[in-house]
Amino acid sequence: MASKLSDIPYSILELATVAKNSSVKETFDRSLDLAQKAEEMGYSRLWLAEHHNMVSIASSATSVLIGHIAEGTKKIKVGSGGIMLPNHSPLIVAEQFGTLGTLYPNRIDLGLGRAPGTDQVTAQAIRSDRMKSVFKFPEEVKEIQKYFSVENAQEKVRAAVAEGVDVPIYILGSSTDSAHLAAEQGLPYVFASHFAPAQLHQALSIYHNNFKPSKFLEEPYTIAGVNIIAADTTAQAEKISTSLIKMMLGVMSGNIDYMQPPEDFTNEHREILAHPGFQRMLKYAFIGDPGTIKEKTEAFLQETGVNEIMAVSHIYDHQERLKSFEIFSEIMKGNI
Repeated sequence: MASKLSDIPYSILELATVAKNSSVKETFDRSLDLAQKAEEMGYSRLWLAEHHNMVSIASSATSVLIGHIAEGTKKIKVGSGGIMLPNHSPLIVAEQFGTLGTLYPNRIDLGLGRAPGTDQVTAQAIRSDRMKSVFKFPEEVKEIQKYFSVENAQEKVRAAVAEGVDVPIYILGSSTDSAHLAAEQGLPYVFASHFAPAQLHQALSIYHNNFKPSKFLEEPYTIAGVNIIAADTTAQAEKISTSLIKMMLGVMSGNIDYMQPPEDFTNEHREILAHPGFQRMLKYAFIGDPGTIKEKTEAFLQETGVNEIMAVSHIYDHQERLKSFEIFSEIMKGNI
């Protein structure tokens, strides 16, 4: 691990969360504003998730939204966190990201996952044969790599817009399965510890111990997600966090709704945060003032040894969310 925070790249995972009394258009405008501000703050990349059939999350047409964000920014890397590959044809993914990589050279990342990004009924509606694709995930990752290669110009089936275009592939996961795949194929590995922390350490160990250098990557490279809710005071951050608490309770109960405005933080909220069931999802939710966030971030990086940290911030008010990301950037720059 790097010796200090300022040596660690820091990034953002954006879900385009729709707040109560906000439109999808307003949500997209705020996502772009966040990306523009994040670029100024020194964030390395901003990735868009893929979710379906959720009123609270607008990042459904991921590649379209990536293009929107890339067009409105200048240098920050923009990518998918991730494209849920079993929902899609590898050829179409290669064509879409080859197009993006041509329009925005050296700025597009392709993160690939195998989860549906939705419930099973919706997953069936997206692609009725998706389970066949789930089992073929490793082969379909290689298929996308083939479409991006210049050698594929000799094949009958081509993604001509992708051939020779530099779009790095990242393997996403929330279990140990993806760690084996990323290690075997010599690809960077991204773990969803912001909502599924249970197997983080085991997955990282598997990845490092089994990593095979490839033409894409000589040494292991890991990114891990954390929830960040930072404010000037811990009391402010705790109040802001009540929106996240309500959102996660909705996810756990199957009652997903728009992101709700914050409310006063009570002992009941504190007990919910400490509950084992909640901790299974939000163990790595760093909530507090700058000093608290810095301490927890340093401990996380020391504990995991990841190469890069990716922040997720579910915050109702846009200005408070920008403030949270600003505090986190100052921490990672070593200014706090």
